[in-house]
This record gives sequence, C-alpha cells and structure tokens, in this order.
Amino acid sequence: MANPSAILQQQSDHVPFKTWIGVMGTILGAFMAVLDIQITNASLKDIQAALGATLEEGSWISTAYLVAEIVVIPMTGWLSQVFSVRRYILVNAAFFTFFSMCCAWAWNLNSMIVFRALQGFSGGILIPMAFAFLLTNLPPKKQPIGMAMFALTATFAPSIGPTFGGWLTENYGWQYVFYLNFVPGMLLLAAVWYAVDPKPMQLSLLKGGDWWGIISMAIGLGSLQVVLEEGSRKDWFSSDYIVRLSIIAAIFLGAFFWIELTRKKPFINLRLLTRRNFGLATIVNVSLGVGLYGSVFILPLYLGQIQQYNAMQIGEVIMWAGVPQLFIVPMMPKLMQRMDMRLMIGIGVSLFAVSCFMNASMTHDTGIDQLCWSQLVRALGQPLIMIPLSTIATAGMEKHEAGSASGLFNMMRNMGGSIGIAALATLVTQREQFHSNRLGESVSLYAPATQERINQMTQFFVSRGADLSVAQDQAIKAIDNIVRREAYVMAFNDCFYFVGIALLLSGIAILGFKNVKAGAGAGGAH
Repeated sequence: MANPSAILQQQSDHVPFKTWIGVMGTILGAFMAVLDIQITNASLKDIQAALGATLEEGSWISTAYLVAEIVVIPMTGWLSQVFSVRRYILVNAAFFTFFSMCCAWAWNLNSMIVFRALQGFSGGILIPMAFAFLLTNLPPKKQPIGMAMFALTATFAPSIGPTFGGWLTENYGWQYVFYLNFVPGMLLLAAVWYAVDPKPMQLSLLKGGDWWGIISMAIGLGSLQVVLEEGSRKDWFSSDYIVRLSIIAAIFLGAFFWIELTRKKPFINLRLLTRRNFGLATIVNVSLGVGLYGSVFILPLYLGQIQQYNAMQIGEVIMWAGVPQLFIVPMMPKLMQRMDMRLMIGIGVSLFAVSCFMNASMTHDTGIDQLCWSQLVRALGQPLIMIPLSTIATAGMEKHEAGSASGLFNMMRNMGGSIGIAALATLVTQREQFHSNRLGESVSLYAPATQERINQMTQFFVSRGADLSVAQDQAIKAIDNIVRREAYVMAFNDCFYFVGIALLLSGIAILGFKNVKAGAGAGGAH
C-alpha cells in the first residue's frame, strides 16, 4: 500500500504548467534587465557620435541606468506587497518596454540619459521579482530548477550582452540595441497576465511606510553608485564633486542602516545578513559581481585598445564565456542532488579565478585564439557558483522574507559589479603609469640597444620617403608608442590578477557555510 505522506509530498511538489509559465516569464524579464546593463557598452561610441556627446558625457548613458536600477532593487519586495505582485510586474514591464523604445528615439544626450534612468528604474524591479517569484511559487524540490533558470540572467546575460550589442550595431544600427526589448517585453507581459494570480492592493501600507528608510537608501545608494561610476574618470578625491557625493553617501547610508536595524517594520530586512548562510553567501555574491562585470569591462577594453577589435569582434571573444553556459546550466539541478553544494561553489570560484589568471599573462599578440580557452574555463565556473550559492543563501528562508532576501542578494551582486569596475578603471590607469615609468627607465635613448633600434626604424621611415630628421622623430615616437602599448598590456594583466585574487579570497567564506541539501529552498523552514 502506498505511503499517504509520500503521496501528499508528491502532490505538494507538483508544479502546474501555469506556474512554470510565470517563472519563465519573470526570468525573461530579469534576463532583459541584466542584458541592458552591458548591451550599450559595445555601441557606446556610435550612440555618442549620433547624439554629439563626448566620452565623459556619454558615460552617463550607462551610469543613469545603473543608478536607477540599484536604487529600485531593494524597494521591490515592499512595493510588490503594496501594489500586488501581478500589477507591479505588469506596470513596470510595460514601462521598461516603452522606455526602451524611447531610448532608440532619443534626440539628444539629455533625453537619452532621462530615458535610460527611467528604463533602469522600471527594469530594475524585474531582477529581484523573478528571484522572489520562484522562491514563493516553487516547492523546495523544484527550486534548484528555478535557480538554474535564474542563473542564466545573472551569468549568461552579462557575457552575451556585448555580443548582442556589437552585432546589432554593426548590422542594423545602435537603435536596435533598444528595439531588441520589444518582443521579449510583450512575451513577459503575456506570461505574467496569464500566469500570476491577481491579488488586491494593500495601499494602506503606504501610510505606515518606512519612508525615511527609503529616502535615505535612495540618496545614499544613488550617490555611492555615481561615485563608483564617475570616480575614476574624475580622478577620485581630487574632484570636489566626488568628495561631496562621498560625504552624502556615507551620511545617508549610515542613516539607512540605523533606521532599518531599529525600526519595527523596515521596508527591507537587513537582519537577514546576520544569518550565517545568507550573510556568507552575500560575501561570495559581491565577489561574483566583481568577477562578472569586472571581466566583461576589462577584456573589451584590452581588445579594443591593443588589438583594435571592433564591437562585433569583441563580442565574438566574450561569447565564448556565454554560449557554453546554455549547455552547462540545465545539468546543474541533477549535479546539486549528487554533490555537496559547498564543494561545487569552491570548484566554481577556483575555475573562475583560474580563467582570470590565464588572462593575466597576455602579450600584445593575444587575441581570440588564445582567449577562447580562458573564456571556456570561466563558462564552466560561473554556473557552479551562481546556482548552488542562490540555493544555500535562501535555504530555509521564510516566504514572507523572500522579497527582502531577493532585493538584498541581487543588489549586492550589482554593487559588487560597480565596485569591481570602479577599482579596475582606477587600477588600469595607475598600473599603466607605473609600468610606463619602469619601462621608460629601461628604454633610455642613450642605451646602445635603443640607439640601434632607433637607427633601424629611422632607415625604415627614410625608405618610405621621409627626410632624415622627420624619420628620426617618427622612430622615437614609434618606440614611445610601443612602450605605452606594453605598459597597458601589463596593466591589463594586473587587473586580471586583481579579479582572480578577489574571487579566491571570497572563497574563504565558503568554509563557513552550513551544509544544505538541494531542495531545502525557501519555505523549507517556518
């Protein structure tokens, strides 16, 4: 005779097809929101040229989106309670699709920045809402499958973003980078309309809302994000603008932490960070953000500057870290049932770090043929981190905490990305100057080897029709360019060492994880 409890368990583990439609729809929304962080990077030069913007001004096209997104992510859990999950996703998905179209129609830089900020503000909610939806609607046994699908938004989207952006810009024009969101946006709206049950709004929550916490968080996080994005370009604390914003960020973030930790009903539960697995997983998650967004920032910089690759060629290199994940991720839920998830995360972090160290020995000849191997190693490592890490972080999480957990977890990964990019942008500048000075000391104009090289190059330029004095100047300039090129290559290598070491250091946190079995997801404990 069949065991009644086993039958009840099977029934409770059954997920209706309608729910899967909702999961896939919300995850598609998260994928588009993460994709849009990176997708403009490959086409930034074209957008700047079309809008008549300088490089400094054009940087705000990315910054506006990131600031709006990082501010809205922590508020998502509370606002979805106020307006109901279904209505909140539908309205924001519609706005995200609309503002994506507006970005393509932007007539000058200011309009583009406004539309990108509005796109980030509406798209930012799609990331934590997808995570929260699968935590609250999938039973623990099925959550690893949902986590695997969500992992594609976090790890695959940043890897494939520059490829998509480069291909669309080269073949159709930069506007199609934004038009790309229309069809997925319609699919997202249809899926949520069909699959997510309508619930009444709780507008009464607005009266007792944690408004001081929200205001202090928005100002503090927004200021910090601008500091991280613009600091390197403005030479950090030598700029009064960066100093003022840093002070504002410190004051308001301090106030935010104090308000949230002392208030009886905070809009986001920061105490979740004191839970052993969630807090330690957040440390690894920040480092994962450094690696994910940092490597997608520094590698295209090297390929564009040293190899003179165009957007499409850069995309082809980055793609090697993205496409293999489509085949690896589906195997993860089964692997998680048979293997200690702490070991999986450790292996994943190690592989990701190894891929960075493989890139830390580049020369000026390193191109796609050499880089595809390190990208493949990275593609193997990322799913081994993201999916078990999300599962360990949320194991035993109460369903009413899903909104706070999702907001915190996703915000910290994005914040890690911003910290990583800011650190790497500064590091590449400082290390280039350091290596340039060191190489300059070795390449003295009075050294016999240098004199011989100048003579050879002078003769080469004379043979091309230049007179002797012009040929000598050209030879000295060519040697100076070689020194600068080699200094940059060494600086890029240092950046990959930095990312690799940051990943390995975060791996120490894995040692403190409590063991969790796959399937002990949110709602597993109450």
